[in-house]
Amino acid sequence: MDTHRDAHVAAVLSLVGEVIGTQEFPASAAGYRNLLGWARASGTVRRAGVEGTGSFGATLSRYLLAQGVDVFDVNRFDRADRRRRGNRPTRC
Repeated sequence: MDTHRDAHVAAVLSLVGEVIGTQEFPASAAGYRNLLGWARASGTVRRAGVEGTGSFGATLSRYLLAQGVDVFDVNRFDRADRRRRGNRPTRC
């Protein structure tokens, strides 16, 4: 989950890491319920990676834990590093 003050963006991944879908939800109790319901429509939700479990993602993390979902803190990319590199393709 990519967490922000007003909204969170969730992605559901397959067992092999393919993106099944993405959706934005409000950062509210109703939004958390809708997010988990949406994710569960694709199958069993056992774990979730949440960006910012100590800040914008803290309440979402507590909700998911209360619903029996293991939560892992996901580090966001370094914004300054991303800006320095730009949007260039990776070379092999």
